[in-house]
Amino acid sequence: MATNLALDDKLIIQAQKAGCHKTKKEAVTAALKEYIAHKKRLGINKSFGTITFDDNYNYKKARSR
Repeated sequence: MATNLALDDKLIIQAQKAGCHKTKKEAVTAALKEYIAHKKRLGINKSFGTITFDDNYNYKKARSR
């Protein structure tokens, strides 16, 4: 899918150099993948403290199955 975007050329060049990307497309694709992964990690972080665990669960017994 072809998409035209007005991106800051200086930022793209910096991203290419930082990530050793040969093309602008590689740099933008890598940046988008990292952005998505970061947002997913933030979503996981929000769940900390919201999960309740069974106090009677014996993990040592479960290991010996």
